[in-house]
Amino acid sequence: MWNIQVVPGGITIGKRVGVRIGKEPTHAGENPSRTAHSVTQPAIVPPDRCELNGAAASAADLRALATTNYGHFTAMQAEPGGVRGLDLHLARLDHSTRELFGQPLDGARVRGYMRSALGGFDGAASMRINVFSRTLHRDRMAEPAPPDVVVGVGAPRRIDTTPVRLKAFRYERVLPHVKHVGTFGLFHHRRLAQLDGFDDALFIDAGGAVSEASIWNIGFFDGDGIVWPDAPALKGISMQLLQKGLRERGVPSDSHRIAHADIGAFRSAFLTNCSCAVRPIAEIDGVRFALDPELDAMLAACYGSNAPQAI
Repeated sequence: MWNIQVVPGGITIGKRVGVRIGKEPTHAGENPSRTAHSVTQPAIVPPDRCELNGAAASAADLRALATTNYGHFTAMQAEPGGVRGLDLHLARLDHSTRELFGQPLDGARVRGYMRSALGGFDGAASMRINVFSRTLHRDRMAEPAPPDVVVGVGAPRRIDTTPVRLKAFRYERVLPHVKHVGTFGLFHHRRLAQLDGFDDALFIDAGGAVSEASIWNIGFFDGDGIVWPDAPALKGISMQLLQKGLRERGVPSDSHRIAHADIGAFRSAFLTNCSCAVRPIAEIDGVRFALDPELDAMLAACYGSNAPQAI
């Protein structure tokens, strides 16, 4: 029995519904489960407000961002009290800017841009912070380039928490530790998974080890605690917040190699990202996992124990 302490103001996990196991497609390209629920959102929703370096952004301002596929970003959910894991988001932005552009990115500067973009928004909102450089010279990439920061703000993301079915692919992101803008492979493999009747893609490295899912981190429950893959992957902010909450509650949490061939040894599995802290997994490549509302509630409480940090 988990000793769950519900923290006031913690994250709310959506209403659970029964697991939906999709049917096999009856012909190429058919996926009977595609309209049953969405993995994230039903469409690409543009932000309600977009600012560049703290001022309203024009199309001309964003031309470099749109035409030069080089940069990085972070995404988060803002609440009335701030953002959970804001310090981790700011550290991610600074480290990635140093690696990609040879320049630091001051956290106070970013917070100022965030406050400006949030002006007039009441309550919760989703935020995406992109970093690129309008002065980047594509023929002289070794030269440091001053970063430009785009902050987009829109309605909070609401993701269905229906358990999902994953299909595994051999795929490894370039610079997996960086949340970079090269997302083609992520969504292409999600598409391939859905064409085959699944909901999303799971990535396996060249050695056969589980790394991450399309836009998610993945965790497994072995009956005693949580196990995370240690293959190269993005250290998601929600994953880090879950790990912190697990430590504080004394719940075992460890990272080690998880072979795709061995996933059947785990009792349960789940996905996590900034828009959905806990998304149960029903199946991976025909291997089914136990759906455990008590486990989900424990994980949600661990995430919610991280108080929002003021912007």
